[in-house]
Amino acid sequence: MGTKNIYERFLWFDRKAGAKQYPNATKLAAEFEISLKTAQRDIEFMRDRLNCPLLYDKTRKGYHYERETFSLPSIYISPEELTALLITRKMLRGISAEYIGGELSQLIEKITSILKKHVTDEASIDEAVSIQLIGYAIPPEEIFKTVLEGCLKRKSLSLVYYSPARDEKTERKVDPYHLFNYMGTWHLIGYCHLRQGLRDFNLSRITDASMLDEIFSVKRGFSLSEYFDSAFGLYKGAEREEVVLRFTPEKAKWIRDQVWHRDQEKRYLPDGALELTFPVAHFAEVAMEVLKHGSGVEVIEPAGLRRLIRAEAEKILKLYNKTAVR
Repeated sequence: MGTKNIYERFLWFDRKAGAKQYPNATKLAAEFEISLKTAQRDIEFMRDRLNCPLLYDKTRKGYHYERETFSLPSIYISPEELTALLITRKMLRGISAEYIGGELSQLIEKITSILKKHVTDEASIDEAVSIQLIGYAIPPEEIFKTVLEGCLKRKSLSLVYYSPARDEKTERKVDPYHLFNYMGTWHLIGYCHLRQGLRDFNLSRITDASMLDEIFSVKRGFSLSEYFDSAFGLYKGAEREEVVLRFTPEKAKWIRDQVWHRDQEKRYLPDGALELTFPVAHFAEVAMEVLKHGSGVEVIEPAGLRRLIRAEAEKILKLYNKTAVR
């Protein structure tokens, strides 16, 4: 799309053609510093897709409008807005289109129709941006719709929820506060009447859901922004501990630009090692992230997380020591 939005080129060409200044591909290419081939595609797009009544005058070697009253609608989308639409479309397709059904499919098509008016080559809509997700869980369509409706209408839900920790299913009455997607998997934040507290429900573990007639109110003191700011990843809580991770000089080169937490602090050591400090409310998820980096990172604080990583490392060592090499 170049340094300027393609629609700017359309508007320029529209003004010139409307004023009978007879623009052509050569003039368009020179004005916007694009190739002659791209300029010609722009003109064809205006004529064939935007239904501009363009006529070519051989004697003047340029275009004019067959209908003098015609004017291209001045709808401007900035490059940043166009990028946002591309990413939004790709994300909706990547995490929802398979199971949410017609509603979002219609929204995706609306976004697609807008994008088609602002690109020369329709194939570039899918080729320009890609989002890859791995290890995510897909909930049934009806479960998703019921939970979303409960959130929107502020109505309590009756759920059957499977807990892998207990390997059991329980019936729950839940006040659905907020639905969010984390790494491709949908989660529900809600007040669980069975547990008498706020809980995070993985939608793929809900085996049955129905909306009740009861209207609920969000518990006093609950703040969505504070909830998400409270800790690391999915695991939230009021009590937070500060984690200090020390990455080796080699590993530091790879993770120095990463954001692990919005309140993180970085400190570089003389040998090139990097210390990353941020708060957590639960060790489970940060432990998984630490283990991903193997010997490239050491937990400095807190002692509890350090013991947890060491115990897991010992289990891994025992596993490989007893496993015969094939």
